[in-house]
Amino acid sequence: MELTAPLSAKEFLQGEQQPDLLRFITCGSVDDGKSTLIGRLLWDSKQLFDDQLATLSADSKKHGTQGEDIDFALLVDGLAAEREQGITIDVAYRFFSTTRRKFIVADTPGHEQYTRNMVTGASTAQVAILLVDASQGLLTQTRRHAYLVSLMGIRHVVLAINKMDRMHFQSAVFHSIREAFDTFAQDLHFTEICAIPLSALKGDNVTHPSEATPWYPGPTLIEYLETVTVPPEREGGLIFPVQWVNRPHSDFRGFCGTVERGRVRVGDTLRVTSSGQTAQVSALISPSGPVSEAFCGNALTLTLSREIDISRGDVLSPQNQPLETTDHFEATLVWMGEEPGHAGRTYALKLATQWTTVTLTGIKYRVDINTLSHEATRNLALNDICVCTLACAKPLAFDTYENSKALGGFILVDRFTHATVAAGMIRHTLRRAQNVHRQSLTIHQADRERLNGHRGCVIWFTGLSGSGKSTLANTLEMELHAQGKRTYILDGDNIRQGLNKDLGFTEADRVENIRRVAEVAKLMCDAGLVVMTAFISPFRNEREMARDLIGAEQFIEVYVSTPLEICEQRDPKGLYQKARSGQLPNMTGINSPYEAPEHPQVIIDGSHPSPVTVLQKILTLLEHSTESSDHP
Repeated sequence: MELTAPLSAKEFLQGEQQPDLLRFITCGSVDDGKSTLIGRLLWDSKQLFDDQLATLSADSKKHGTQGEDIDFALLVDGLAAEREQGITIDVAYRFFSTTRRKFIVADTPGHEQYTRNMVTGASTAQVAILLVDASQGLLTQTRRHAYLVSLMGIRHVVLAINKMDRMHFQSAVFHSIREAFDTFAQDLHFTEICAIPLSALKGDNVTHPSEATPWYPGPTLIEYLETVTVPPEREGGLIFPVQWVNRPHSDFRGFCGTVERGRVRVGDTLRVTSSGQTAQVSALISPSGPVSEAFCGNALTLTLSREIDISRGDVLSPQNQPLETTDHFEATLVWMGEEPGHAGRTYALKLATQWTTVTLTGIKYRVDINTLSHEATRNLALNDICVCTLACAKPLAFDTYENSKALGGFILVDRFTHATVAAGMIRHTLRRAQNVHRQSLTIHQADRERLNGHRGCVIWFTGLSGSGKSTLANTLEMELHAQGKRTYILDGDNIRQGLNKDLGFTEADRVENIRRVAEVAKLMCDAGLVVMTAFISPFRNEREMARDLIGAEQFIEVYVSTPLEICEQRDPKGLYQKARSGQLPNMTGINSPYEAPEHPQVIIDGSHPSPVTVLQKILTLLEHSTESSDHP
């Protein structure tokens, strides 16, 4: 290995688009030596400045775990919590180079709770260094990381069997671990697995061959990284997701983004995937000025020959190579949220620069990390890897993850906390997305409302069991019926006698219960009826799903705020008594949570409800929302 002088970050990144750049990730279980290995690579390749060496020496004495020796892991573990605990928490990126190649390495955490960070690091890597502690062998987290590496499309793997010095460099230990991994990885579609015995701490087989392993004829780690050939992502037409519409003044309208695949030239005719409109590229502007051509990975602003409707989230492609769209697909999800995921729950989805609301329509199976077998499951727990089906609120430009990471990889975001709860890889679109189309009807909601003499809407009563929801909904319907309005009540107990008789009371079943009710309420509202729903509907997410589905302008949320102790005193169905005695394990308010609405249109104190006051509050809201502008 020929060494080079250390480069500044600016000098290094100027060459990032050159073909001699390799991105790789280190992963594996806890304490397998990932940070130490990267530190050793930086040390041996002479990529450290004098001030970094001085800091490392001081930090090793203060935080190090190697006594008086240098603790190479401190070169990568920069967070205070990482140094105090001696673990990696966040993804750390480092760069170094030799005369043969430049490298960007991502050091990822090994702890199970930080699996989400490992996925982040793997998303841009071309090669994975999977570390295994020779004294521990293959662990569950080792297998999990190997499976995730495969899912993220990485096909070249270094099986770095570390800490061989602890095992006295016994060849039998090395061969045993290598054979066990080869057996496990048979179905992971790796192109190449290069097993290397090494000691990251001592430097054996890292940058120089080790005298302790005369039985190993293969390359050192750095030799492998310098010579491995990684084919580029599958070629294809241009993919240009629009990140921002740049309109500094009335004479300029540019579309900013990064070329995710292919190339674009001045004069090319591009298609907007969502609308099908086309226009020619009139100019390409890079950060350094105008250019005539741009390639994959280039960030730029392009202008078009004519004004067409393009906004953030649109995806541009060549005129003769239109992208596919889908609103229902199958994907592999890596669950990252603390709260479990359930079929029927809705999330925000980000695919490239596209955002939409998506419903988790089904969970097909969970992957057992140890055996790679498929297991039935009804929810997604932290770090689960599951194959699921999802339905989007609008069609999205897409591709499979195997063909395009840009249009095949996405994230799911909790709509309330804005936390990323899952990373997903599209496997394929579902046939129903192409074969099922919305039928255009001659008679519309406005026509039905005109006939009824009032607008349709949904009044969603929510509260604990025994709060008085059904009583209030019934009282309201009698008053509305007397006024000549067409109404219907969807009551929780009645719905469970028929439509939802197949559902229980687990959290997953409650999510599906409300999803079905919201769909029925939407249809009834479309028929021009005033619909009242009386359901506990304990989860805020599902109530917001119902609001989005039905439409905020047609949705009135009524929170019947009755204290739990009063609900228990009433206990009209004897449910609380059963729950207290342990006969009802999922009773809302006792052993299952109720998430009170944050901004309901109406709040009713159910302790001593006054029918007159209650009706007046709701009727005041209905007075405007149910009046038809076309009705005399």
